[in-house]
Formats: sequence, structure tokens, C-alpha cells
Amino acid sequence: MRTQSTQAAIDEGELVLTLTVGGQPCGVPVLQVRDVLGAQGITPIPLAPPEIEGAMNLRGRIVTAVDLRRRLGLPSRDATAKPMSIVVEQGGELYSMLADAVGEVVPLLAADRQPNPPTLDPAWREVSRGVHRRDGQLLILLDVERLLAIGGGR
Repeated sequence: MRTQSTQAAIDEGELVLTLTVGGQPCGVPVLQVRDVLGAQGITPIPLAPPEIEGAMNLRGRIVTAVDLRRRLGLPSRDATAKPMSIVVEQGGELYSMLADAVGEVVPLLAADRQPNPPTLDPAWREVSRGVHRRDGQLLILLDVERLLAIGGGR
């Protein structure tokens, strides 16, 4: 059964997949997500920017894996931790965004979105479309296009 706010969020296109990076709840538009995968074998790419973890094979396609912790200037995850992959398409290429955890798909009303707080770290502010208050925390809405603009204008 859908509530009125759920239906409104669906109508406004604000369904997001929640994920966690360094303890921070985030969200990406569900319409941009192609796949969600558990731990994958990733091959390092020599001379790649530091935020590029490497490449993985997804059903015969090469996918560039971007470590969201490194991209956002956070400490590396524990060596035993296995990141989750959120696969998105950008500019005709597939990318895997490596997150600490993936949550659920949730509806968010566009009207409830707030601008980035002035105290938000510049690395996060650069890739954020705004924030939502959810379960007593700020959920940062990530802009996938800006997040994947590795080395471009940073």
C-alpha cells in the first residue's frame, strides 16, 4: 500500500537508493542505478587517479570501479571490509561506485530537499544535490555525474 507521500515522491521522480560512505548516509537517484553487487574482484589499473580502485568484469563489460571514500577524501576502509558496488552508466560507460553499505530504495519529496549546509566539507559539497533529514540524520543526495568527473575541475 502506497502512502500519499510515497506516491508524490514517485510522481516527482525522487526515489533514491540509500548507501553509506564513511558512516554518512547518502542517496543516488534509483533511475541511474543499473545494478547493485556484493564484493567483486577488482583489477588495479596502473597510473590511474587515486580514487580509481581498478576495473571489474560485469557480464563481459569492463566497469571502472571508483572508491567513494577516496573520492570524498575519507580514510580508507578496513582491509577486511568488502565494499558494495553500485553500478551506474555515465557518458556511455559503466562505473561501479564502491560504498561501505547499500540500504534500500526510499521515496523523498523534492519539496523536502534542503540546500547543502554551509559547514559541509567542500569535497562533499562539490558532489551533493542537497540534503534530506531522515531518521535523525542528514542524507546527502549525491550527483552521480559530478561524482564521476574524476580529475575534471577538482
